[in-house]
Amino acid sequence: MVGCSIRTLPGSWFPCSSLIGNDGRMVDSGSDSIVVNAAAARCIAVATDFARYPEWAKDVKEAIVLERDSESRATMVEYRASALGRSTHFTLRYDYSQLPARLSWQMVDGDIMRTIVGSYQFTESGATTRIDYGLEIELVLPLPGFVKRRAEKRILSTLKELKARIES
Repeated sequence: MVGCSIRTLPGSWFPCSSLIGNDGRMVDSGSDSIVVNAAAARCIAVATDFARYPEWAKDVKEAIVLERDSESRATMVEYRASALGRSTHFTLRYDYSQLPARLSWQMVDGDIMRTIVGSYQFTESGATTRIDYGLEIELVLPLPGFVKRRAEKRILSTLKELKARIES
């Protein structure tokens, strides 16, 4: 399942292609879900090993952990990634307060984005785990619809790359 959606409340997504942010700007969002043949603990371990993202996430070229919490979990990570035919830099702050059910993040700095807000939700069922992925992005400059759709497909394909890494 791949598609655009609007997040109205934490964990609530409704189909749409974009929404208006508090400042009147367009914010694009997408969501996807996948079932992984692994326990939630394995999924969380791979999803939070940010320094290894360049090994499996095609568009992530570099991930540097800048800060860790008292449990040695990465709380701030700087990324260099390919996006829209160019290299982009952004820094995300991670929130572990809802684990093991949910890992969320938000951008603290970026060059071509004003906002990034996202989350993974983990729902274990027997030997499998459903991962729900949600992402909202506001770019500095507006893009034509066909470019946004192509970028959305590429961003959401990261979930398939995560599944492959977890199951390897």
